[in-house]
Amino acid sequence: MVNRALECKAIRTFHVEQFQKAGIPDSAFEVNCILEQVTGIPWHSIREISPEQRKQINSMIQRRISGEPLQYILGEWEFYGMKCFVGKGVLIPRPDTECLIDLIAQKFRSSEKLNILDLCTGSGCIALALKKIFPDAEITGVDCSPEALAYAEKNKNYHGLDVQLLRGDVLDAAFAKNFNSVDLIVSNPPYLTSQEMQTLQTEVSHEPATALYGGSDGLDFYRNMTEIWKTPLKSGGMLLYEIGEQQAVAVSEILLSQNFQNIQVMQDLAHHDRIVSGDKI
Repeated sequence: MVNRALECKAIRTFHVEQFQKAGIPDSAFEVNCILEQVTGIPWHSIREISPEQRKQINSMIQRRISGEPLQYILGEWEFYGMKCFVGKGVLIPRPDTECLIDLIAQKFRSSEKLNILDLCTGSGCIALALKKIFPDAEITGVDCSPEALAYAEKNKNYHGLDVQLLRGDVLDAAFAKNFNSVDLIVSNPPYLTSQEMQTLQTEVSHEPATALYGGSDGLDFYRNMTEIWKTPLKSGGMLLYEIGEQQAVAVSEILLSQNFQNIQVMQDLAHHDRIVSGDKI
């Protein structure tokens, strides 16, 4: 009689070795994710893998070896304790961004009826995480990509959260005139430089360039958005950006040039500069 549990263990070991040979970091973790996605069972509890599941696993393994991001292969990823559906055409949520949510949670009371804009919302992960923390807030996510907004809509419906999603160009001053009396504007805009776009990791190159490229010096969105969106922001309202780890000084200076005050820089868990915020005078 075939020992199915040992067979499953052998399958896992084989795929882990495949990933290691392909130079994939965290090989065991990634294989575990794929096994759990296909079987619906924690990897250490898997006792049998059907031929159809084996075929699906092999396909996902080959996609990963070819350089496709694990998150796209799984079709989902966790952000701030929430399942977030992702796929081709939308930026993958990253743990670094969670410190942005933490900072906002520290700055405001959960009972406040805030008016919040999430610009370049992508998958909607920031807007939805904020809605869970601030259930009374009016939150709007804006993005120019129909592909990204489709994922944002799917995530919104999955979590049953009342967030408004709009298609719009965050660099269009006329579009910004549709908003007023905003308490908080938050954004994780494209911020990679031309040079960084030329040296992307294989996995990152699968993500939409429009969600990555921020102009030759990576600062185009910060310059334009700060000027455009300060108008609908209330006096005393906060503008808060995620940044590249080398951009804290430059983005702080942009906010200062537009008469923002109380400029603050926050680091992520790896102690890299990650968030810049300022208050409108």
